[in-house]
Amino acid sequence: MASNRAKRPPLAVIAAGGTGGHMFPAQALAEELLARGWRVVLSTDARGAQYSSAFPEAVERRVVSSATFARGGALAKLVVPFRVLGGMASAITSMVLDRPAVVAGFGGYPSIPAIGAAWVLRVPRLIHEQNGVLGRVNQIFAPRVSAVACGTWPTELPSGVEGLHTGNPVRAAVRDKAAAPYIAPGDYPMSLVVIGGSQGARILSDVVPAAIALLPDHLRRHLRVAQQARPEDLERVYMAYDAADIPAEVDSFFADVPRRFSEAQLVIARAGASTVADLTVIGRPAILVPYAAAVRDEQTANARGLVEAGAAVLMPESQFTPEALAEQIEMILTTPDAASRMAQAATTLGLPDAAMRLADVAERLAGPPSA
Repeated sequence: MASNRAKRPPLAVIAAGGTGGHMFPAQALAEELLARGWRVVLSTDARGAQYSSAFPEAVERRVVSSATFARGGALAKLVVPFRVLGGMASAITSMVLDRPAVVAGFGGYPSIPAIGAAWVLRVPRLIHEQNGVLGRVNQIFAPRVSAVACGTWPTELPSGVEGLHTGNPVRAAVRDKAAAPYIAPGDYPMSLVVIGGSQGARILSDVVPAAIALLPDHLRRHLRVAQQARPEDLERVYMAYDAADIPAEVDSFFADVPRRFSEAQLVIARAGASTVADLTVIGRPAILVPYAAAVRDEQTANARGLVEAGAAVLMPESQFTPEALAEQIEMILTTPDAASRMAQAATTLGLPDAAMRLADVAERLAGPPSA
C-alpha cells in the first residue's frame, strides 16, 4: 500500500534573497505552483525572511544561514564559507527528510544553500535570472542546473549554457493593466511618471525637474508629474517643480505604480528588471537611464530589447543632462503618433504569463507525480 508521504502533493523549494528584484518573481512562482496544487517552501536567510510577508500563508518559510564576501570586514569575510556550508548542511537535512520535486533559485547569496543542497542530492533544479546579465550566484550555478530561465531576452550566458525565455513574472496588479489603452500626448493634461527603483535615484532628482523647467511653455502647462525620490531629496525636488509651476506628486514610495504607468504618456526610469517587465506588460513609452555603477552593467542589457523594438530611448548617465533630457521629452510628447507606436512596441515584448511559463518549466523538470 502506498504510504501517506507518496500521496502528498509535490514539493517545490524556492530559494531567493531579500531584494524586490529576487522576491517578486519568486513570489509569483510560489503563487502559481500553489494554484496548481503544489506544496511550496521559501528558503532564504534572516534578511530575506523580513521581506517574505507578501508570500501566501501556505508557503512555509525556512531560514538558513548564508553570507556574502561583498559585505563586512575581514572577520566577516573569514566566516563566510562556514556560514554557507552550515546553511547547505541544514538544507540537505531538510531535503532528505522531505525531498522536493524541484528547487528553483532566483539569485542572490541567500539562494546558495538550497541550490547547493539540490546539486549535492541531484534534485532537479532551475535558476531564474531577472536581468540581462547573470548575477554572481547564478553565474556559479548556471552550468550546474537543469534549466536557466531568463527574465530578460537576450541574456548573456556562459559558453555552453542555453537559456529559456520565460520573462519576468509580474504581480497581479500589473497583469490587471496588461496592454491598457494608451492615450497619446496632446493639448490636455499629460502624466509623466519618474521611477528610480526601490531606493529612488539621486540623478533623476537632479536632472528631471531641471529638464522639465526647460520645456516650452505650451508643453509644460499640460504636464503633471509623479516622481519617486529618496527621502532626503523630497523637499528639493518638490520645490523645483513648484518653482517651475508644474503640478507634482513627489514621494519616496508609490504603492500604485501599475495604475500610474497605465495612465502615463511617458515614463522616465531606471532599467531595473521589474520596471522593464512592468513597462512591457502595460505598454508605455519610456526614457531609460541605466544605473552606471552596476558592475555588470545589467541595466543596459535589460533595456536593450525595448530600445531595439523602438519602445524606449536609452540615456546613459554620462549623457543624462537637463538639456538632453528636455529634448527627448519634447520629441516624444509632441509626436503623438510616434508615442503611440512606442507604447505598442513595448507590448510586443510583454509576457504577462511569465509566472505560468516558469511554473511549466518547474513541472517539466519535476516529471510526472509519484503514484
